[in-house]
Amino acid sequence: MTRAAVPGLPSRYPIGGLLPALYADDDLAQRFTAGLDTVLAPVLSTLDNLPAYFDPALTPDDFLPWLSSWVGADFDPAWPVELRRAVVARAVELHRWRGTRRGLTEHLRLCFGVEADIQDGGGAAWSSEPEGQLPPAPTGELLVRVRAPAGRPVDAARVLAVVRASCPAHLTCRVEILPGAPDETGD
Repeated sequence: MTRAAVPGLPSRYPIGGLLPALYADDDLAQRFTAGLDTVLAPVLSTLDNLPAYFDPALTPDDFLPWLSSWVGADFDPAWPVELRRAVVARAVELHRWRGTRRGLTEHLRLCFGVEADIQDGGGAAWSSEPEGQLPPAPTGELLVRVRAPAGRPVDAARVLAVVRASCPAHLTCRVEILPGAPDETGD
């Protein structure tokens, strides 16, 4: 929905009432300003509510993708609107931790409600003993093991897409979906 297509939206500031008294009873002036009120009402309504447009919890659904572009929040349009709002709201925090285990874990928890074990195969290798055996070279693979919540399937392709978006370019990514823990309620 666009703000311009709100049928019958009244103007909070009718122009006809602001005209000098000379035009108060002028039918042409009142009809002309009523037409302007119809055109300007959505604009004025948007400006009156502008702070709500910048709050992910309050912004209209069709404005959410544009708001997400401001904070660099990537989300799947197929996600429920509540999840998309949460991703936009936490985008700055998640960017702060981007490229770290904590950041990827939090991102996966937010997007899929899963716990993740991340094994980073990149980085540097060294020996703590002088003239000792060097450790094996890094594997160059980021392995993410995701535990599916009890009774809920997890789409491995979507998880992999989120992991790849967060994975450094020099590493390959692999996702393993592990069976969920038994439901604590006994169901």
